[in-house]
Amino acid sequence: MKQISVAEILRLPVSERIRLVETIWNSIAEVPETVELSDAHRAELDRRLAAYEKDPSLGSPWPEVRSRISRGK
Repeated sequence: MKQISVAEILRLPVSERIRLVETIWNSIAEVPETVELSDAHRAELDRRLAAYEKDPSLGSPWPEVRSRISRGK
């Protein structure tokens, strides 16, 4: 595989840089167990899961959240 420098990457058109980021992100998402969480992040995830398990009605389904995000609210 050919090595590419950061400077070369930054010279790519934005659309190609986005495609590169997506490729990198997808490669990370394929092995989530290799991503280490800090103790603070793990505690926050545990807190949120406990709150959801206590009262699932307080959460929102992903399509609704995505809609709010895309509307900027």
